[in-house]
Amino acid sequence: MRAGEAAIGLLFNPFSGRIRKRKDAIRRALAEIPGATCREVTNAPEINASVDAFVQADVDLLVIVGGDGTVQGVLCHLFATQPLARWPLLMVVPGGTTNMTALDLGICGELEFIVQQLKEHLLKRVPPVLIQRHVLCIEQAGMAKVYGMFFGVGLIARAVIFSRSKIKQLGITGEIYSALITLGYLVGLIFGRRHGAWAPVQMSIIERNIELHRGTYAFLFASSLDRLLFGMRPYWGSQEEPLHITFVRQGSKRPLRSLWVLLSGRGNTLKEQDGYHSCNTRALELLIDDDYIVDGESYRASSGNGPLRITAAGPIIFVGAGKVNSQS
Repeated sequence: MRAGEAAIGLLFNPFSGRIRKRKDAIRRALAEIPGATCREVTNAPEINASVDAFVQADVDLLVIVGGDGTVQGVLCHLFATQPLARWPLLMVVPGGTTNMTALDLGICGELEFIVQQLKEHLLKRVPPVLIQRHVLCIEQAGMAKVYGMFFGVGLIARAVIFSRSKIKQLGITGEIYSALITLGYLVGLIFGRRHGAWAPVQMSIIERNIELHRGTYAFLFASSLDRLLFGMRPYWGSQEEPLHITFVRQGSKRPLRSLWVLLSGRGNTLKEQDGYHSCNTRALELLIDDDYIVDGESYRASSGNGPLRITAAGPIIFVGAGKVNSQS
């Protein structure tokens, strides 16, 4: 990239949330990137075929213009087919509904502006800022491995699954979309809803082959991202491990006040005896019969197939903000 000879692959999902109404303008912007080949994808087989073609062409930088689901599709196929040594650098242009991965890497703002900045830095031969991130590997007997950056179960999974069928139809994207989901669930909790979309989850939590926790939980999430939506860091583990885990027991003390403390990044003031727990780890197992989400995509776990295992894979290298900067 410093020499101006980088081969660049553009993976463009025109159906991603923020792209649909602006796809023609973004296509034109992508066409101006020097040394780039663009392939449009709308489903998993197309993502897989395009990633294979870019790897075979030995691209130096793979730019994913889409949302978290598109990023997840790329990660799953690369991990399934390529050793890390053959991976290109990855960059994410946030074209989806929530875009947690791109936001964590510091890339945000208008899509055309981000593409223009990439073009300018390539022409100027400015070296990129590189950021390492581990990836979650989620596996269970009888299912293919799933890779992603964020795992959620309980209220988090139910909120995402509900929103995909309701709120998403309104065409709202970005952090406003996520704020509406959060607000709706807070209202439900205020009015004491505990069934349907507000139902807790029953599970056992296992670490290093020891069942450490068992019971009814409002939610659990795991992520390798440093920040989540709205700049939140709702975890406070002190261990030097790549996966951040946070879970809250159902019936925890002062749930609404504590939820605000959690979301504002002051979770270290919450006590485990009151139902709040956070740690960093490399591996976690859950015995669970319920739905879960990975980067906005939903799956189903069954304890009859054994534990659902979450481990750290990678790390992999992304291009982050700084040299390919963001517009506030």
